[in-house]
Amino acid sequence: MSSPTIERVRRGELCTGCGLCAALSGGAFALEEAVPGYLRPPAQASLTALAEVKLDHACPGSRVMPWPAQPVAHPYWGPIATCQTGHASDPAVRFQGSSGGVLTALAIAALEEGLVDGIVHVAADPAAPTRNCTVISRDRASVIAAAGSRYAPSSPLDQVERLLGSGERYLFIGKPCDVSALVALAEQDQRVDASFPYKLSFFCGGIPSFAGTDRILAAMGMAGKQITGFRFRGNGWPGLTEARAADGAVATMRYAESWGRHLSTEVQYRCKICPDAVGGVADIVAADAWYGGESGYPTFDEQDGRSLVIGRSAAGKTLLAAAVQRGAIELADLDVREVDLMQPAQARRKRLIAPRTAAARTMLQPVPVMSGLAVGQAARLAKLSETIRNYLGSLRRIIVGRR
Repeated sequence: MSSPTIERVRRGELCTGCGLCAALSGGAFALEEAVPGYLRPPAQASLTALAEVKLDHACPGSRVMPWPAQPVAHPYWGPIATCQTGHASDPAVRFQGSSGGVLTALAIAALEEGLVDGIVHVAADPAAPTRNCTVISRDRASVIAAAGSRYAPSSPLDQVERLLGSGERYLFIGKPCDVSALVALAEQDQRVDASFPYKLSFFCGGIPSFAGTDRILAAMGMAGKQITGFRFRGNGWPGLTEARAADGAVATMRYAESWGRHLSTEVQYRCKICPDAVGGVADIVAADAWYGGESGYPTFDEQDGRSLVIGRSAAGKTLLAAAVQRGAIELADLDVREVDLMQPAQARRKRLIAPRTAAARTMLQPVPVMSGLAVGQAARLAKLSETIRNYLGSLRRIIVGRR
């Protein structure tokens, strides 16, 4: 019998491709590439009764973990224990990271301090550099090699069941939906928090399909070539998208074009209704601390990387303090009101989750459980015209089948 949770998530186009269902299947199935280039469980995927209970509770297409109580819980930015900007102290780490290299520096510090045995994160697939794979880094060099954003589908939870039985401790870096799933799984499986004492995330703009990457290659004139290396960004801030081919050809593209023209138009539906794209249940989240341009929208001019860093939990605050003391990162306090200027697109999306999900409910489409995430509070900050336009637009896209 196929999994009811997977079938419900499939019907609502709510899958994030995190890989949790595959991990819980005990190897019975793996995620597959589906048109136009997302990672999905196969049709008729089945699970044991116990695995089904775990998946229904933890799958981010079924349920998004509510934010924990904190002294400050912003409707856009989530629980806040510390709010700072900063960067990796090592210039090489700062340069290779997507913004200021803070997550990379924290991972290295956790390894070198003996806090964990490995870092579970995503890197370019050596066999297909425009695709992703889950890796476990155990030294500084391998952590740095995987640094940089990977704007394509990834499944960092596909190995979680095996890792829970390894007896090792890991620092996990994943998308907000991945961390939500891992934190929810911890409520069902006491091994999770012992195996993953640190769960780090970032502000997520959504998961583009592989078709978005293919469009970039075509625009670069690299379509059809054997690609030997591909970076979405990094090596500067925001850094150039770069493709390298076996024939020695190298092509680059500015971030504003690669994300703004190609990738952002390929973001999957589930991400457009994400109530927690800011990693509200992670121990630490990092993001681009963009500088605003004259229009009030961030400028993407190349400059030294700067990260927005929010500590959310006691474990997160402790890790940040240890990294500062070690000299791995440099931080300065930031008024949370400044985050609105650094991340206007995230603020706008959060305001519009309520009308977008209301449209789905109107059409009797399933949506994830998303209580305790200040969705209503954020919606009250939207303009009425903005709310109506998004409700009607979402209805139209559901009716015509193009979400």
